[in-house]
Amino acid sequence: MKNSTFFFSVLFTIIFSSQSIHCQVYNANYAAVVNQCSSSNILNNLTEYEALGVKRRGTVALDNTLTWLKNKYLSYGYTASQITEDSYTYTGSTAVCKNLVVTKIGTVYPNTFIIIDGHYDSINGTGTNDNGSGLVCILEVARLLKNIPTKYSIKFINFSGEEDGLHGSQHFVSAVVNATIPKMDIKLVFNIDEVGGVAGMVNNTITCERDLSSPTSNNAASAVVTNELITCVGLYSPLNTFLDRAYASDYMSFQSNNEVITGFFERNVTTHKHTPTDFLINMDPTYNYNVAKAAIGAMLHFSVVDTSLTNEEFESSFQGSIYPNPANDLLYVNCGKLDRNYTFKLIDLLGNTILTKSFEIASQNEPILISDLPKGIYLGVIESGNNKYTKKIIIN
Repeated sequence: MKNSTFFFSVLFTIIFSSQSIHCQVYNANYAAVVNQCSSSNILNNLTEYEALGVKRRGTVALDNTLTWLKNKYLSYGYTASQITEDSYTYTGSTAVCKNLVVTKIGTVYPNTFIIIDGHYDSINGTGTNDNGSGLVCILEVARLLKNIPTKYSIKFINFSGEEDGLHGSQHFVSAVVNATIPKMDIKLVFNIDEVGGVAGMVNNTITCERDLSSPTSNNAASAVVTNELITCVGLYSPLNTFLDRAYASDYMSFQSNNEVITGFFERNVTTHKHTPTDFLINMDPTYNYNVAKAAIGAMLHFSVVDTSLTNEEFESSFQGSIYPNPANDLLYVNCGKLDRNYTFKLIDLLGNTILTKSFEIASQNEPILISDLPKGIYLGVIESGNNKYTKKIIIN
């Protein structure tokens, strides 16, 4: 809304080329993912979102949209333990609103997050453009990146309360980001709001938004990542770009908290937002599809696809392993031919480091006591010098 203007399983057999966050060239492997973006998914999801009705605070429609979103993420393979609801109320309303947060952990920087966000509430109408159009882009990013290992963790956040004054994102920043000890480490916030285009117009340009507001300490960093976003649009979509400022959407709650932000907004601005006629019929779903492709390419770039050793490569090259798997009370780390000075970590599906053990001159098979840990799926990480190995661990 604006008030004006496998890791656990590999998606395919090719190995991604490494790419620096600052060095951008066309990556055929990124393009192969982008090209799996589904125009039918975009259209079907817009249709389903519209049918859910007017999604104002305190309405059944808003609750049903939250459930709809959760079911989408579950259908893509995200687990219930990766999905959290951030509940809140705010002055002037007794309604309990909820943000939906889905976390995909990174393999190298599990505690540093790339946030991609958009609001799911609407006002006066179904909000199919404002902001069903942003949601369907985020869903396609989540679907296609689900089984791709990324160095940085990703949080897919669907905010409520945006149309009433950014209440959902403000609550998340104060009650989650700043209440995390230490404070949540956010590398970038990428906001997608109103990107459905205008029916009957030539929709071939996406507005890329950077921070020009106070506090100004992160404005330069925002300019850098927005230039990278512009490059991604050119590399992975047919769209042109227009550079503008960021304002009046959920990323501003993060901007006020001194985080680095960027965003997408349609260049041809609809006249139907915040009205009963904000319908799919007044949008350009092909444009929405092209914006989704650009967003997928950008998120592959920002989250940095990991090319660390696969399980098979580690076990054959270094003759190491983490076993048994599934495990009950004890987990054993066999460092194989790696240096005997190493660190072992267990990380949960929300990116939290649950256990850390550092060894000096470790024995060949070191036991790790896990009997006090909750049952579930974890990421086991061995770090030794420049070598890093990650493996999915199940604790029964």
